Amino acid sequence: MPKILLIDDDRDVLDATRIFLRQHGFDVETEERPVFIPKRLQDQSYDLILLDMNFSRGARSGKEGFYWLDQILEEDPLAVVVLVTAYGDVDTAIHAIKQGATDFILKPWKGEKLLATINAALKLRASRNEVVRLKAHQAAQERDNFQEIIGASEAMQHVFNSIDKVAATDANVLILGENGTGKELVARALHQHSKRATQRFVSVDMGAVSESLFESELFGHAKGAFTDAHGHRVGRIELADKGSLFLDEIGNLSLPLQAKLLNALQQRAIIRLGTNEVRKVDIRLISATNMPIHQMVQEKRFRQDLLYRLNTVEIQLPPLRDRQDDIPLLANHFLQQYAQKYQKKTQGLSSAILKRMQKYAWPGNVRELAHAIERAVIMADGDVLQPKDFYFSMEAIQGDSIELDTYRLEEVEKLIIRKVISKHGGNISLAARELGLTRTSLYRRIEKYGL
Repeated sequence: MPKILLIDDDRDVLDATRIFLRQHGFDVETEERPVFIPKRLQDQSYDLILLDMNFSRGARSGKEGFYWLDQILEEDPLAVVVLVTAYGDVDTAIHAIKQGATDFILKPWKGEKLLATINAALKLRASRNEVVRLKAHQAAQERDNFQEIIGASEAMQHVFNSIDKVAATDANVLILGENGTGKELVARALHQHSKRATQRFVSVDMGAVSESLFESELFGHAKGAFTDAHGHRVGRIELADKGSLFLDEIGNLSLPLQAKLLNALQQRAIIRLGTNEVRKVDIRLISATNMPIHQMVQEKRFRQDLLYRLNTVEIQLPPLRDRQDDIPLLANHFLQQYAQKYQKKTQGLSSAILKRMQKYAWPGNVRELAHAIERAVIMADGDVLQPKDFYFSMEAIQGDSIELDTYRLEEVEKLIIRKVISKHGGNISLAARELGLTRTSLYRRIEKYGL
């Protein structure tokens, strides 16, 4: 049922128009005070807006209508607006169209004329929506070569170009970017478009490997090499032989472990714990970190010679806040994914929520957006997701201060954790240090709050 918003300061006109349009199958809302237009458009999405042009007593110029038309189009550039006035002429109509109005209708209107104008305007809205859908479809086709990496923005096109150029080579690649920007997706795309695509892609989260198990995990061990070594184990580096090895969170390695890794990479060989046998390996190395790796080199916290080994080519992934044009594509992708997963009838996102999303900082980047969409799909009652279906806690944060609109302990803790993680660009180690937590404790809270 098409949704229409009527804006007029004459209650009799609003009531008569609402009754007439509801009889013809339209869902109609009314508003007497135009000052509430922005709030309405932030909370709801309308297929058509009928806007009166004069609100002040005795006004006949239409300037108020043109002002509010600008405000509407600023909130929703795809809005279809029909201007309504009792004082119309050809010049006013032409000016209205130039300002962005879809059409112009005079009071008192005739039923047939009003319906014809509305139906024509709704067809225009449908065509605009189709253009948006086709653009999204085209972007989806363009990204087919990169699996789940979604984006049509200039920033992401630069990333795609880098993948195209380096994937077919055996050059080592270092991927930099905040948490949640899709570093592993880029690593997998590099592997899938390489000459090693038919071989293994082995991923290792270096932040989750303890110092004591590092050599066993990466190099492997023989039976009896240490107390719990009850059998032979092939290390991750050897497992990736002839394929690609992805070392995620490489910035979390201590200096002693960096030295051991560097030696293995230089020799292109490993020795399993408990043996003396040198095993040659042929791997394509891809690494990633969310930490300021170049600054760490200057601070002597990361070996420069190891960095040289890792970053023959460097790919920088942009945070979501720097690729706002991709948010509608990503949001609709996750909407379809989770609607299917949870067997929900959710069909779309209102223009109001899409605009709100594009104004939000997304400290958790694409991962946070995915979680937000998943929660909204599960909890929403309507078929179209609206702003009320989302919770943007970071909107309460201005600059370096925190303004609380709740004193519930869990909400305050969640707010502070997100603030500190954002402050450190997603660096969990630095955030944990400032919060006075261990990395493990912070990860538990991140999982608890779905950050």
